[in-house]
Amino acid sequence: MQIEKYLIDEHNHQLSTKHQRNFEHVAADINNLDGVLTKLQAFNVAIPSWALGTGGTRFGRFSGGGEPGSLEEKIEDVGVIHALNRSSNSISLHIPWDIPDNASSIKQLATQLGLHFDAVNSNTFQDQKDAEHSYKFGSLHHVDKVVRAQAVEHNIQVINYGKELGSKALSVWLSDGSNFPGQLNFREAFQRTHESLQEIYNALPHDWKIWIEYKPYEPNFYSTTIGDWGQSLLLANKLGDKAATLVDLGHHLPNTNIEQIVSLLLMEGKLAGFHFNDSKYGDDDLTVGSINPYQLFLIFNELVEGMDARGMAHATSIGWMIDASHNVKDPIEDLLQSVQAIKIAYAQALLIDTPALKTAQQNNDVALAQEILQQAYRTDVRPLIAEASLREGGSLDPIGAYRKLDVRNNLIKERGLKTVATGL
Repeated sequence: MQIEKYLIDEHNHQLSTKHQRNFEHVAADINNLDGVLTKLQAFNVAIPSWALGTGGTRFGRFSGGGEPGSLEEKIEDVGVIHALNRSSNSISLHIPWDIPDNASSIKQLATQLGLHFDAVNSNTFQDQKDAEHSYKFGSLHHVDKVVRAQAVEHNIQVINYGKELGSKALSVWLSDGSNFPGQLNFREAFQRTHESLQEIYNALPHDWKIWIEYKPYEPNFYSTTIGDWGQSLLLANKLGDKAATLVDLGHHLPNTNIEQIVSLLLMEGKLAGFHFNDSKYGDDDLTVGSINPYQLFLIFNELVEGMDARGMAHATSIGWMIDASHNVKDPIEDLLQSVQAIKIAYAQALLIDTPALKTAQQNNDVALAQEILQQAYRTDVRPLIAEASLREGGSLDPIGAYRKLDVRNNLIKERGLKTVATGL
């Protein structure tokens, strides 16, 4: 399904008077309004192919109907999202969940919808049906060299798929770890992981990156071989300039100061990018901004300040991606909400009076520093995001338009009520 531009324009026309009033009210107090809007217009967040179907838990999965049954249909769904918000112009694939059997036709379809392919993701945390060896006791850290070789070869195969599609990065997350004390030699497991990653690193094209994700627990609960940002950074430094750390917001223990981690990784030039989501208890993969939007804002405060200090382009210098699992929501609505939440936090961070904040910090004026941050956070920036979307040809109200156009029911008519998305 594709959304015709005139339908979005018609919906925008119905909202235009209210939007103009709200926009003018907010814009009156913003310095460098054009600069802020330009940055918002340029900012895009990659949509993961695995998030276009209903997620689930180990207890069950409840399809919402009209789910994409092929990679082509997933690309079409991303096209719907991008047509509405004009901020989702790329797709992140997970192999082998979404293998592009005909790369040229897949790439052509994406191009027709104004899309391109972001990082490709490997999968050695599940046994694959045609694989000779099991990852039950790990993949890149496995004690058996034959199993490690299979995992390395899979990652190289993923790189080759990505090359055909125009991707420029490989994202690696490992479930490797242990459930009980004594099960694993930590030092040797880490060394084997480094050796395996080095083989993968050596297979990267010259203009590619490898992004190393970390996670403190799950599915292994005593130890994870790449359990935190320090271990990921250590590996990235050992591998070389093409390696960096990928931050998944859900991959932290409760109350971790993620914004400080982001600041230091950015300072070291080793921040690869993000998997955005939100959480209450662990790696919940909830809608971005649904639980702790203030933390998201604080992360973007460090991002904007740190990227500006290094002269980096906000939109393209690191990877912006979503990683979510929507068990009870319409996946497209959830993704629209997530991109909106990310852009809200970004827009708020752009409004921070950085010179005043630095002066307050230098003067140890704690109360004023807090006031400066919260002044930006408490600004309703939604009219700015709506205006940026409008200028790019998108919707003033993406979810409102999605519902007004009855997209989900149209997808059910096309695909059926009982369809289940491929992959996850």
